[in-house]
This record gives sequence, structure tokens and C-alpha cells, in this order.
Amino acid sequence: MTRELARLILAQICLHACMAGTRMAAPLLALREGFSPAAVGVLLALFAVTQVFLALPAGRFADRHGLRRPMGFSVMAAVAGASAAVAFPVFPVLCLAALLTGGATGAAVISLQRHVGRAASGPLQLRRVFSWLSIGPAVSNFLGPFTAGLLIDHAGAAPGSLEGYRAAFFLMAVLPIASWFLVRRTRELPPVIAATGGVQPKAWDLLREPTFRRLMLVNWFLSSCWDVHTFVVPVLGFERGISASVIGSILGAFAIAAAVIRMVMPLLAAHLREWRVLAGAMLATAALFAIYPLMRSALGMGICSVLLGFALGTVQPMIMSMLHQITPEARHGEALGLRLMAINASSVLMPMLFGFAGALVGIAGVFWATGALVGAGSRAAWLLQHSLPLHGGHSEQNRPQ
Repeated sequence: MTRELARLILAQICLHACMAGTRMAAPLLALREGFSPAAVGVLLALFAVTQVFLALPAGRFADRHGLRRPMGFSVMAAVAGASAAVAFPVFPVLCLAALLTGGATGAAVISLQRHVGRAASGPLQLRRVFSWLSIGPAVSNFLGPFTAGLLIDHAGAAPGSLEGYRAAFFLMAVLPIASWFLVRRTRELPPVIAATGGVQPKAWDLLREPTFRRLMLVNWFLSSCWDVHTFVVPVLGFERGISASVIGSILGAFAIAAAVIRMVMPLLAAHLREWRVLAGAMLATAALFAIYPLMRSALGMGICSVLLGFALGTVQPMIMSMLHQITPEARHGEALGLRLMAINASSVLMPMLFGFAGALVGIAGVFWATGALVGAGSRAAWLLQHSLPLHGGHSEQNRPQ
């Protein structure tokens, strides 16, 4: 890992932790104030809704302007969102904080992934650098919820007091500022000039490629599993009387497991094949979702969370490696934006669906239905084995100098 890549990973951790901590604290505060699981589902959906509308413009903006300018705007939005929750910790403002921190994280991740992908020199290096970069969200998914949970329980006069929630949101507002200082001296890569002449290609033209469509389908299946876990664990823990710090620890255990497996992946990159890793992750997730609701204790839930983290932690590096191999370099940002828009359009609807489904069939039913869907969809990942040899991929010839 280079020093520059390490700085970018740390920058991603700080910004993403702001969103992850807010995403854990805001639903708990809403439940504390008496809002229903359906309302919590709507609140969680708002973390993704901004990205649905901003992802494609953010991708094109990154293609034109590189890394630093998109990161600067993202930092300002994240700080504003978390600060608003500190000043006015009421449900409408929590919704605004969800919109701002979610949108900021989405725009930042597009510019970071585009920058790192362009700097890689081939499929093997793509798997390695995206394995390293993917450690950032895994660490931040531990750092944000865990620290927020501790502050909620211990920073106020009593566990779960409003002062504790304000302290958690204040820390979330401070974290993104560090991201800017880590990114501002990063060397920008030269822009890629797309071929001129003819009709300007549209983002939706990428979906005409069967490989791209199949990869987006697999990505949607697996990202839905992250949404299920993020939504269900706080609700399940709240119903069973588990404290905020323990709920944060369960979510943190998932993040630590994802980070651990991603630290190992760069060492094994030469032996990994994207389609095998994705198919295995889908089957393992389906099995874990079948048994997760049967765990009654925090320890049992924590064990399932760790195993699920191992399975889902392998996904993003493989998705990103394939995406950069099958799309033109001049349109990497656009492809990343389209991917983020697609999965977050689902994330807008899925938490609301989970909330209503949980009210009708119970939280266990949400787990089991999602697991069955993901298990059935593993065939799409298996079919990706025929995709990469048909494409030129990301080679030294198109690497930025």
C-alpha cells in the first residue's frame, strides 16, 4: 500500500464514519421518541435518497474535475448535516441530516473509487487496491456506530439521554473535517479525453451491455443484504432490550469482520476470481440469514454478525474490479455513478419495505425472505465467469501516465 492510498483510505473512513454513526444514532433517537418501525424505515431510506439523484451528476463531475473538488463539497455537506442534528435533534431535522450525510458520502466515494481505479495498472492491481480501499467503509462502519453508541450511553446524565445523542452527533460533525486535510494534497491524475464525433453517449447506454447489467443485479442483491442488516439489528435489539452500546458493538463486529477479510484479500488477490467470490458470498449470506433471527442473545447475534461480515466484506473489491475492467476509462465516474444510483434507489425503497414487512410478518420474516432471494440470485454471479475474457479490461495501455 502506498502512502497516498493510505491517506485516501483514512479520508474515506472519517467521512463515511460520520454517515454510519448518524445512521445508527438517528433511528435509535426516533425509536426513543416513540416513532414506529415504519417511520424508522423511512428515516433510513433518506440516507440513500440523495445519492439516487446526485450519483450520476457526481460521477460526471468527478470525470471532469478529479478528486479534490468533489471531496470538498462532500465534506461541507456532511458537516452541515450532522451539525443540524446537534442543534435540533427532532425527527424532521434527523431526516435532513440523513439526506446531507448520505449524499456527501455517495459523492465522495465515487470520486475516490474513480481516482484509485484509474491509478491501477491491471486486473490484479485493481483487486488489490480496491481490497485496500474497501477497508475504509468497513472500519468506519465500526468506528461510527461504536463511538456513537458509547456517547449515547455515557455522555449524558443518564444512558440514552438527549445530551448523549447530541454528543454523538457532534462527534460525527467533526470527523469529516479531517477528510479534507487528508485529501487536499493528493496529486490529481490527468483527465481522460473521450473520443469525439457522433452522438454523446448516455449513461443508460452502459446498461445495454449484458455483463454490466448482470454485475449491477448481483450488486443489488448483495447491497440489499447490507440494508437488511443495518435496519433489522437496531429494531431487533431494541425489541429485546439490548442497550445502544451493545447494538453498536454488534454492528461494529460486522464491520470489523468485513475489514479483516478485506485486509487478507490483497495478499490473496492473485488466487481470487471475481465471479467465484461473488457467488460464494451470496450462498453464505442466504444461509446466515436463515439462522440469524433464531439467535436470541446479543452473543448469538454478534456471532452471526461476524460471519456475515466475512461473507459480505469480500463483495465490494470484486464488484469494483470488474466494473473498471468492463467500462471505458473515460466513463469510469459515470459508471460508478450509475452503480451507486441503482443500489441507492433500491436502498430508498427497501428500508421502507422492510419496515412495513416487519410490521406484517415480523423481523424474522424479513431476514428469511431476503435470504431466499439472494440464494436464488446466486446464479447471476455464477454466469459472470464468462464475462471477463470477452473484454479488453483495464490494462497498461489505457493507464494514465
